Amino acid sequence: MMRIVLATHNAHKVEELTRILGPALEGLELVAYDGPEPVEDGETFEANALIKARAAAAFTGLPALADDSGISVDALGGAPGIHSARYAGTRVDADNVAKLLEELGDATDRSAQFSCAAAFVVDADEFVELGVWPGTVLEEPVGAGGFGYDPVFKPEGLSVSAAELRPDEKNAISHRARAFAQLMPRVRERLLG
Repeated sequence: MMRIVLATHNAHKVEELTRILGPALEGLELVAYDGPEPVEDGETFEANALIKARAAAAFTGLPALADDSGISVDALGGAPGIHSARYAGTRVDADNVAKLLEELGDATDRSAQFSCAAAFVVDADEFVELGVWPGTVLEEPVGAGGFGYDPVFKPEGLSVSAAELRPDEKNAISHRARAFAQLMPRVRERLLG
C-alpha cells in the first residue's frame, strides 16, 4: 500500500474523504497529518490548498493531498470565499451561518456556490483541481446533517438543503467530490503508474 498524507488535523475529514474517494483509493492508504499547520495566506482556494499540501509533504516526506473550500455568495461580491471558516471570527459554524444570513438580509439574488480546490504534491510535482457546486442561500437553516454552511445551501436542481442530504448523497455530488474526481486520476497515474 502506498501511503499518502491528507493535510488536515480533522479526523472526520480523513473519514469523509475516504468515503468520497472509495474505489479511487485502491492501493493507497490515506493517513492523517500531525505536523504544524501552515499559514494559509493565499488569495484563492487553489493557492491555500497547495500551501497545505506542500507543508504536509515537506513535513512527512510522503505524497500529500489537501483541499481548501468555502462558499461564495454573488450578492456579497463572492464573500465569504476563502474566509468561510473564519467569517464570523470564531470558527463556529452557527456563528458563520448567522453572519452570512445577516449580511445577505432580504436580498433577492441569493445565488451562491461552494468551491473546493483539491491539491496533490509529490516530489517536485504539483497538481490542483477546482470543483464547484452551484446553488442558492436559503433564508434560514434547514436540516441537521452536514456541517458548515450546509443548512443554508440549497444545491441547484434540488429541493432540499445540503444538510438534508444523506452523507452518501452529498458525497456523490458535492464540490469536494467534484474536485477530487478530477484530481484522483492524476494521483493514481503518478503513484501507481
